[in-house]
Amino acid sequence: MAWTYILECADGFFYVGSTRNIEQRAWEHGFGGSRFTSKRLPVKMVWAQEFENIGEAYDMERRLHGWSRAKKQALIDGRFEDLPRLARRGGPADSGPAGTTAS
Repeated sequence: MAWTYILECADGFFYVGSTRNIEQRAWEHGFGGSRFTSKRLPVKMVWAQEFENIGEAYDMERRLHGWSRAKKQALIDGRFEDLPRLARRGGPADSGPAGTTAS
């Protein structure tokens, strides 16, 4: 089994990742086990989905990286009916707090 997950960082940014062991990876993130999240502690896991294999989890991670912050928030909130409306083409993916763009 494998997982794709979204963490919300202390500064409001979303971090998207995938792993085979979600408990271990969550622990690692909590103790600065990622360059991105180590500067944004504490982090909170706000969404996770299980997949049959790491390839499927990684594919979902790549899809989520292309989503806007609003679309990720709708997924986290379970507002699945809003996902098609929030789809957008082109442009940078906004993962930061409202009004900012992650680089």
